[in-house]
Amino acid sequence: MRLRTRLVLWQGPTQVRVGTDPRWSVVLTDLSPSAARALAALPRDADERAVRAVLAAEQVAADEADAVLDHLRAARLLVPAAPSAPASPDAAAWALLEADGDASEVLARRRAACVQVTGLGRLGAGLALTLAAAGVGHLDLADTSPVTRHEVGWAGVAARDVGRPRRDAVARALHDAAPAVRTPRAPAGPPDLVVLVEHHVADPTRHRPLVTDGTPHLSVVVREASVLVGPLVRPGRTPCLRCLDALRADVDPAWPTVAAQLAVRPPEPEETLLAAVGASLAAAQALAFLDGRRAATEGATLEVALPDAVPRLARFDVHPACGCGGLPGAQTRGGAPPKRGAAGVVRA
Repeated sequence: MRLRTRLVLWQGPTQVRVGTDPRWSVVLTDLSPSAARALAALPRDADERAVRAVLAAEQVAADEADAVLDHLRAARLLVPAAPSAPASPDAAAWALLEADGDASEVLARRRAACVQVTGLGRLGAGLALTLAAAGVGHLDLADTSPVTRHEVGWAGVAARDVGRPRRDAVARALHDAAPAVRTPRAPAGPPDLVVLVEHHVADPTRHRPLVTDGTPHLSVVVREASVLVGPLVRPGRTPCLRCLDALRADVDPAWPTVAAQLAVRPPEPEETLLAAVGASLAAAQALAFLDGRRAATEGATLEVALPDAVPRLARFDVHPACGCGGLPGAQTRGGAPPKRGAAGVVRA
């Protein structure tokens, strides 16, 4: 067994703090001064044997050493020893969240997954790069419009890429950053998730076929001075974009007329802060889905607006006039059964 966290901090003559994240951090109190010194000096990736060794070196009594280890087990801070050290920062961080301290299953799911990203401006390119760096194995890049000068220097896009199809420029940047990622022109099968990065408004002609086919999809809309991330739609299981439009129309009867005009307007260059924050939030939602966790934007949106760019969550339900709730949700592709986290909480 080994310690889940690498952080053991001296907190006083008779106290140490194990971990700093409130989800698993504990404070061991009433220690002998020698035990507190020993534990604060534990090496990184210490296992149970190392804990006993440093305590013995400080001549800590065997019954106190047993009590320390019992407390660590009770707090789920001792987990099975991994066969090797985490291969990446992502593996080390995600291992903290798994009940058994092993992120290999999460990373394997990502390697096997295929995500299609449509819309490869600043935000879409940043999203694709983040997914590749996080270990997603297949990225289907769907945007043949030319790179503009506004995208140079963003997510690895270079000056020499101006005028080239965005798909080709972003694929080259992804392979530079994550050589193992695959960007096939013709994926072998349907993607596990489609991310649609659009401007002004979500185009229903793009989203409705995905609902009909049962393809999970995430909407990202870049607006005048804000970006809307979500909803992430699991057809037949969560509210869809038609639900959201119907709810808007209930509040503003002119919304369908306005939306129809916005859908045909050309995209505008994307502002830096909105593109950066929007790409990160969209990547987090996509990874939650691929990892088998419930994404925050299932039945919800995250709005990021200038000037503060702080995400604001708004939830909504299936609209009674929309037929998406009657679709066979059991046929939806992607996702995974709920799983238990490090604290024993069910993640759905």
